[in-house]
Amino acid sequence: MQSGRYDVLVVGGSYAGLSSAMTLGRSLRKTLIVDAGRPCNKQTPSSHNMLTRDGETPSAIREEALRQVLKYPSVHTVSGMVTSVEKDGNGFSVRTDGGLTFGADKVVFATGMIDIHADIPGFGECWGISVLHCPYCHGYEVRGQRTAVLANGDAGFEVARLIDNWTDDVVLLTNGPSTLSMEHAERLARHGIDIVERKIGAIDHENGYVRNVVFADGGSMSLSAMYARVPMKQHSDIPRDLGCEHTESGLITVDTMQRTTVPGIYAAGDCTTMFRSVAAAVASGNFAGAAVNRELIEERF
Repeated sequence: MQSGRYDVLVVGGSYAGLSSAMTLGRSLRKTLIVDAGRPCNKQTPSSHNMLTRDGETPSAIREEALRQVLKYPSVHTVSGMVTSVEKDGNGFSVRTDGGLTFGADKVVFATGMIDIHADIPGFGECWGISVLHCPYCHGYEVRGQRTAVLANGDAGFEVARLIDNWTDDVVLLTNGPSTLSMEHAERLARHGIDIVERKIGAIDHENGYVRNVVFADGGSMSLSAMYARVPMKQHSDIPRDLGCEHTESGLITVDTMQRTTVPGIYAAGDCTTMFRSVAAAVASGNFAGAAVNRELIEERF
């Protein structure tokens, strides 16, 4: 375990964090990754839409990425959760839950988001397996199958018509009275998408794979997959505590260089964007690493 001061400390060791660290390592920057090992896709069986890694497990991608990143001698890693980041002179002081303290000139937050599961028995067990968030990540695997969308209102309309691209057997579950506009309801009906307003009692599944939606009134509906638009929250409140601005939807505000509104603090990956995919996280982490290196050059040259 390395100690002392670093050019850059990366908070979070999943795709965005590792991508950022690789770029920094290749830029000869002394870099520390602090990772608590709590990725949001930990129970997802396979990851898709990532060139050269399509269909691999998320853990396999992370493990290989970490192995490659640590080949760069200036990059180090430590297990733990960052509990505080404080301004310290021209840089920052970072403390972990293990009582370790590190100094860094710059900090990159790649801490991801927490999905807030619907209060429906079976939902959490199926999340990331057959209850899905992204058709670009998983839609091909359930193409043409009986698929539900769990959402309501404008979001329900938008997700339902999106999923209609992958299957013509879509049903919209509003889990109670529909709040769709008459126009949206009519448009869905014209495309053969039924709106079911019955309250959901549970999701019947086998090892995380949906078999039936059981309604509170005792009826059921067979399904192969479900998409759900769930609320999210930041995995870490530290950027907000530091004064980093957030969007109305709770994402960390960044500019085109992945800079937050606090000088010296960058952010990348899911904590900054609604487009949550492995490829997108890798891309933003790569860019953040390059932007941090450029700022260090400008400050020191």
